[in-house]
Amino acid sequence: MQFIPKDEVARLLPYRPLIEALATGLLEPIESPARSFFNPNHDASSVLIMPAWRPHRLMGTKIISIWPGNNAKGKSAVSAVYVVTSCDDGTPLAVIDGTELTLRRTAATAALGAQLLARADSRKLAILGTGALSVPMALAHHSVFNLSETTIWGRQLDKAQAVVDQLAQLGITAHASADLQGTLASADMVVAVTTATEPFIQSDWVKPGTHLGLIGAFTPGMAEAEPRLLPKVRLFVDSREAVLQKGGEVLQALRAGLITEADVQGELAELLATSAPSAGRLLAQDITVFKSVGFAALDLIAAEHLLQS
Repeated sequence: MQFIPKDEVARLLPYRPLIEALATGLLEPIESPARSFFNPNHDASSVLIMPAWRPHRLMGTKIISIWPGNNAKGKSAVSAVYVVTSCDDGTPLAVIDGTELTLRRTAATAALGAQLLARADSRKLAILGTGALSVPMALAHHSVFNLSETTIWGRQLDKAQAVVDQLAQLGITAHASADLQGTLASADMVVAVTTATEPFIQSDWVKPGTHLGLIGAFTPGMAEAEPRLLPKVRLFVDSREAVLQKGGEVLQALRAGLITEADVQGELAELLATSAPSAGRLLAQDITVFKSVGFAALDLIAAEHLLQS
């Protein structure tokens, strides 16, 4: 059985090939039950278990630990491990750093959504948020778009600048901003990767023609964009089932009667499976939104690709 640590996961999963693997892998059947939730300490800490498998091939199980109190101790609040098992004989094949796997597949999924929905002439990228996903998001989008400008927005300018400095070390030129309205006004593609519980992207600030990836609000109580933005956009999701259960502003807009389930134009696998012009963006001035909360099939495809690498 192999153990594949963080640095090796990063080496084996460069973004462009991972994006291509997701685009191919989502077209093949994957079985996945709803994730399981456990509360071992009967407090704010929790454990999630997310399995997915292809019969007679591989099964992957991600175990995610969420310990909010770790932030005060200088430790990560979220960590994960991914276990791969043979579906032929039940043999455990690999234990993979699930945190790095999740960061990379999340960024790759958002970039794939942008590839399918953003305007072909999109050149200016804005990343909203300065947490663990900000650098992966920039790297993933740069791997598939010819970008002329990258902006990192954060509520605290020094944190945005720290992300800019990290990107500079990786060969990407970016600039920091604390002006959200100005950042949105200049961007062709926007990716939000925060843990916001109150929406901060105002509906009127999102200009026509923008592609907006809403990646951070992955529970019903979270939101990055105002729910009233959603009736104005062409809305797509990574997984209908997952987003309609826990998709932040989408779920809130549904509950408020601002949209219906029919306003979800399609999910990622459907976009990949069709070549119909009406499947994604219709007009240059459309605002497209890709809402992603993550689902277990993405982890399995990433793990398969990693092991093949």
